[in-house]
Amino acid sequence: MQTLLTDLLVTLAYGVVGVALMAIGYVLVDVATPGKLHELIWAERNRNAALLLASNLAGVGIIVVAAIAASADDFALGLVGAAAYGILGLVIMAASFLLLDMATPGKLGEILVDPEPHPAVWVSAVVHLATGAIIAAAIS
Repeated sequence: MQTLLTDLLVTLAYGVVGVALMAIGYVLVDVATPGKLHELIWAERNRNAALLLASNLAGVGIIVVAAIAASADDFALGLVGAAAYGILGLVIMAASFLLLDMATPGKLGEILVDPEPHPAVWVSAVVHLATGAIIAAAIS
């Protein structure tokens, strides 16, 4: 019974860190895109904004999973690692967004919230996922 309780508390702690990192990712995507992200996705059903946010959240999730797996059953190290690598991943994702914006015509943020599907969103989404995968590989 003690092991189950301990495992549940450890899982809860990792879950809180993961959700907090995804919340930070949400805020970063909201800042990077014109308008209010919650209105774009839930009210206007903007697929571009939804894809960008989903890829960001998945990238963060990939990083957190890798940090947990690499923790070698050291809870404190795993928790700190998940938080630290997650923040690093978000910083790198934001930097890659800015670099992609500089390298492409127009303002990427405006393209991403266009109501019409745009191929640039897929490029940006893959950059988020690839960033998460690269950091995950570096962790292990």
